[in-house]
Amino acid sequence: MNKTPSHEPFGAAPHERPVPRISIQGFCEFPDTGAALQRAGADRRLVKTHLSVQLGGIPAAVEYFQGQVTPNLLIVETRLGGREALYELDRLAEVCDAATKVVVIGRVNDVELYRELMRRGASEYLVAPLDPLHLIEVIAGLYADPDRRPLGRVVAVTGARGGVGASTLCHNVGWVIAEELGISTTIVDFDLPFGTVALNFNDEPGQSVADALATPERLDDMLLERILLKRGENLSLFAAPATIERDYEHGHDAYEAVIEAVRQYSPCVLVDVPHIWTPWVKATLIAADEIVLVASPDLASLRNTKNIMDLLKVNRPNDVPPRIVLNKVGVAKRPEIPVKDFADTIGGEPAAVIPYDAAAFGQAANNGQMIAELGHKGELVDRIREFAGLITGRKPAAAPPKSFLSLFTTKKRA
Repeated sequence: MNKTPSHEPFGAAPHERPVPRISIQGFCEFPDTGAALQRAGADRRLVKTHLSVQLGGIPAAVEYFQGQVTPNLLIVETRLGGREALYELDRLAEVCDAATKVVVIGRVNDVELYRELMRRGASEYLVAPLDPLHLIEVIAGLYADPDRRPLGRVVAVTGARGGVGASTLCHNVGWVIAEELGISTTIVDFDLPFGTVALNFNDEPGQSVADALATPERLDDMLLERILLKRGENLSLFAAPATIERDYEHGHDAYEAVIEAVRQYSPCVLVDVPHIWTPWVKATLIAADEIVLVASPDLASLRNTKNIMDLLKVNRPNDVPPRIVLNKVGVAKRPEIPVKDFADTIGGEPAAVIPYDAAAFGQAANNGQMIAELGHKGELVDRIREFAGLITGRKPAAAPPKSFLSLFTTKKRA
């Protein structure tokens, strides 16, 4: 398989950018708009904001802010069009602070009205009914720094139970993304006492992710360059210390700060999340741009997968469900839940079904290499490559067929 450097930028999509800590107030004319604002406000990307919503539209906003400071972002709805809508906005401008951004929601799809609102200083004009994801994208765009490099995309990989091979899959997929898709990738190992990313790549860290968690405020590109283990041109490893002599009691803020620093450094960030259930693990999964949940075809995995999916559905209402990978399928003489029954119970087909190959994984582990790196061919490697393409939206280019002359030349040189 040839390496195919990615010429298109890779990273977080516009609707995946987190919104900074700002105050937002909405004044709606219709209940459906208020409901859309509330749904957007409950989204993980707006978790740092303070949002309040009330009915009454622009007239209510004008009355409310008489003699009061307006918020960072004001979202107002008007049922009017043309000159009447502009008159309402002029009244709002009289009580609105200069630093406040204003998004106007209307029911009229009018280009001339849009242009006039922009000329009067509105930040955006949206036509109802609102799509919460589009609203989140608009808000994120208003506070995006054009001079700041694009944020990387965070994919959290975790197991439905211990021993399902989530870490091994994470490492193999990360290698394919970096080496075959040409996307700069960092694998972050958050299993501090038992992490295997350095072991699986036959490396040993000098400093580890635990050092970064202890002082996350110091983590910048220069420090990351010193701490990260480099594996080729595009792959970096943020290894765990893998020692049990220390106690690790970092709060969620530390893990969040480390992920934020890494996603500013690397376009693709794979977070290897250990199979434990703590506040920081739950928060890390909820905040990720995408989640990969690895399970094996057994009852404990099925139960845990269903429970985790139900929890994430409540806490990530505007996101796609986790991608389920059914791993270690086809172990000899082991009773297994059929893939169809597993899919029926969780309410959807697995994104990938990975066959069990003890010899291939054992050889890779002993060599400190990845499956594709060993040159293995067949269903196992194909499934890993397909899944890497699925979560990135990219596909490795097939190697060009060799001509008869090139085969003859190769044999002659040998």
